Amino acid sequence: MIDKLKTETRNQATMALDSMPIHDILKAMNREDGKVPTAIATQLPLIEKAVKLVIASFQQGGRLIYAGAGTSGRLGVLDAVECKPTFGVSPEMVRGVIAGGEQAFTEAVEGAEDDERAGANDCNRLNIGEKDTVIALAASGRTPYAIGVLKEAEARGANTVSIACNKEAKMSQYAAVAIEVETGPEVLTGSTRLKAGTAQKLILNMISTTAMVGIGKVYQNLMVDVQPTNQKLVERAKRIIMEATDSTYETAADYYQKANGHVKAAIVMILLDCSYDEALTKLQNAKGFIRKTVEK
Repeated sequence: MIDKLKTETRNQATMALDSMPIHDILKAMNREDGKVPTAIATQLPLIEKAVKLVIASFQQGGRLIYAGAGTSGRLGVLDAVECKPTFGVSPEMVRGVIAGGEQAFTEAVEGAEDDERAGANDCNRLNIGEKDTVIALAASGRTPYAIGVLKEAEARGANTVSIACNKEAKMSQYAAVAIEVETGPEVLTGSTRLKAGTAQKLILNMISTTAMVGIGKVYQNLMVDVQPTNQKLVERAKRIIMEATDSTYETAADYYQKANGHVKAAIVMILLDCSYDEALTKLQNAKGFIRKTVEK
């Protein structure tokens, strides 16, 4: 029952929210938000398992698929969209789907989350397969759409992960890895876009970023597969080359041009004093890992 979910119970510290001074409301929200990382810490072993599944999918040419309804679905789409420019991956490699379709990203689609069959249909539409990892999100842990996604994904042989913000979540029984971050009552009762949403956002950041590290998209702590699609990112790419090679801006800019905007190749060219073609070959042999390339 929904009234038994911690995310739906009333927060005793904010019973007078409507009469609290603004400063006190902000303090209360900040205090409650501070509980989220501690709750996530209890789930780190399970988050690690999820990351390993995603890395295995990527290594096989599979995909990471996020699925959810409402806030949960929007957070999945957001993380998926950001992976392309940050890590230089194709839009297909990390996908986000939301109950109700693209329209639901900007406006509520009533009843979409209650349609379990729609979740299965989205799996079919995306042709989910055994190489993929599917992560379904639902703050309540009982959303029919998310459960439909997990059931169909499992039937198709995909890796399945669930992220809920309540313990003993219904959807957990349908996932190979069940992450349950109990964020507790919200400052505004039932508004799971607050702490629960924050928890989901942080976990998705952890999973996608760490998985990208695991497939060579990072050197040191630099996003070396960044796609320089605008002037800001072009300058960031040059600064990354500078930092990775301890070179001047002029040298970094020169090699950025010589490498046709390929940041990884520019770094290897400088560090190993080799040509562009040699850098590409060396990177390919090291499966895209700069550290493995330069430390051979």
